[in-house]
Amino acid sequence: MHVAVASHHRLPVQGYGGTQRVVVALVRGLAELGHRVTLLAQPGSRVREARVVEVAARRLRDPGIDLTPFLPADADVLHAHFPLARGPASLPFVQTLHRNLKPSEAVSPNTICLSRDHARRHGVAAFVYNGLDPAEYIFRHRKEGWDLYLGRLHSAKGYHWAIEAARKTGRRVLVAGGWRPSFTGTVKYVGEVDGNRKAVLLARARCLWNPVLWDEPFGLVSIEALFSGTPVLGTHRGALPEVLTPEVAALCDTLEQILDAQQSIGTRSPEACRAHAERYFTHRAMAERYVEVYRHVIATGSPPPGRATPYAS
Repeated sequence: MHVAVASHHRLPVQGYGGTQRVVVALVRGLAELGHRVTLLAQPGSRVREARVVEVAARRLRDPGIDLTPFLPADADVLHAHFPLARGPASLPFVQTLHRNLKPSEAVSPNTICLSRDHARRHGVAAFVYNGLDPAEYIFRHRKEGWDLYLGRLHSAKGYHWAIEAARKTGRRVLVAGGWRPSFTGTVKYVGEVDGNRKAVLLARARCLWNPVLWDEPFGLVSIEALFSGTPVLGTHRGALPEVLTPEVAALCDTLEQILDAQQSIGTRSPEACRAHAERYFTHRAMAERYVEVYRHVIATGSPPPGRATPYAS
């Protein structure tokens, strides 16, 4: 199959860029499965598993863009990772929604969400879980004595719960994010991290804090931790109950509950964490599911319903 993948970013990303890294992981997964990939992206993009067609950033960010002039003549399907008001007339297409829409925003045609919860909240049936390449993460069985928060320092992400826990329990917490707050005592701010430094922190941490207080479409940092053999402290919000099980995480509803769970989170098996992520959330697993979606769209004109993990409540 020849898949045209469209992103409005320059790839690969410099910095965190969760959506961009998922797109690169998908391209890699499709190539490993033996499919050809043409990547439509901003000038300067270089992804070795795909032939890159450069498209000006202003064109890609035009809501009414027609991608037809940039598509290879023998492509079988177009997969866009930004909203398209309409697809090309001559080619089946899907588009992945990587965020939560506002109530006033309409769902675009042939939209694929990132989880069953994400799809339900947007009134669609199709979803595919994100995946990443396990080779980009360091598995470490032996953990250090500190916890890690990694993500945007925004109240919706629940980072203040990790800070409060450090103050109440005296347990050390490392905070990695994009702006420099003022922390003291057992809380250490390490700045924005990516690449090898991020992989090292995830592998060494006793646990990852991801106590989101909003409906997370997927929660990419959780599977990054699991690939590293690191369990997760989270909440029953958004997709987290689909992504995480009690074997690899503790999901709570209040700060008091999460403080209790913090005491025993380190008893989870690093091997179980890695195995769980490798079973459901690799780049190949994501690509295999998208190939099924592509074939369904080519045959019927619309994407099929998503398949939830067997433990999703």
